[in-house]
Amino acid sequence: MTHTDADPESSTSDRTDDRTAATDDVAASYRETDSERLLEFERTETGATAAIAQNREGYAMLKVRPTADGDELERYYGFDMALDHVGERLAVSPHELPVPAAAQDMGM
Repeated sequence: MTHTDADPESSTSDRTDDRTAATDDVAASYRETDSERLLEFERTETGATAAIAQNREGYAMLKVRPTADGDELERYYGFDMALDHVGERLAVSPHELPVPAAAQDMGM
């Protein structure tokens, strides 16, 4: 399953609303603060975490962090590249990362 062809009927995805998504091993949640859009991931098996942040206006580069409030590790223009980095941090294929519907438009 990829973040762009998610099937709500799929057994590997459990979408409870447009701000959360999960597979058997990775949970994702999307939220907005006063200044940022945040997409947070947690691998349930290992507890590993990663986050992607972007300004609320949606035109700035994406920042990958170890947690939502952690220090920036890298910046990317494209959402796919940020997901690649998150996949590396969580030791899963970036194509297997669940992406909530509300976060699918992140990136430049």
